[in-house]
Amino acid sequence: MQPHEIAEILDRPLSRELLARDLTRLAYVAKDGTPRTIPIAFTWNGSQIVMCTSKNAPKLPSLRANPAVALTIDTEVHPPKILLVRGRAELDVVDGIPQEYLQMNGSYEMTPEQRVEWEREVRSLYDGMVRIVVTPTWAKLIDFETTLPSAVEELARQRAERVG
Repeated sequence: MQPHEIAEILDRPLSRELLARDLTRLAYVAKDGTPRTIPIAFTWNGSQIVMCTSKNAPKLPSLRANPAVALTIDTEVHPPKILLVRGRAELDVVDGIPQEYLQMNGSYEMTPEQRVEWEREVRSLYDGMVRIVVTPTWAKLIDFETTLPSAVEELARQRAERVG
């Protein structure tokens, strides 16, 4: 996909709504060659999806060996709204707590006092983190109204040709 095609998809109102959600599902290939999919908090900075994890997370050696990833951000209602993204994970080891980590966990319902305590606990637990940064190289938005999964689009096209 060309960058302008990706940008057009990610700039659609529904895509922006999905990119404002709390969780994505990160798919990658583990060191043993088997697939993995994990839920992980994320934030969208306008051009990249940023996730944060501990420096000892088991996914990091896998992402270093094979940085190709896929992400799914979707809703839990029928019909689902789905944003599919592919890209390469860039790993950025940082000291302290990345601002994105605090931002992506800022939507949880906490009183101001609970938030202060949560941040104190986070800062005492992590001496640093790893930012997993994905720049989209491919994107597809499925809303089951204007866009469908490619296999369903193909079936609809075949049906139209039969009926047509």
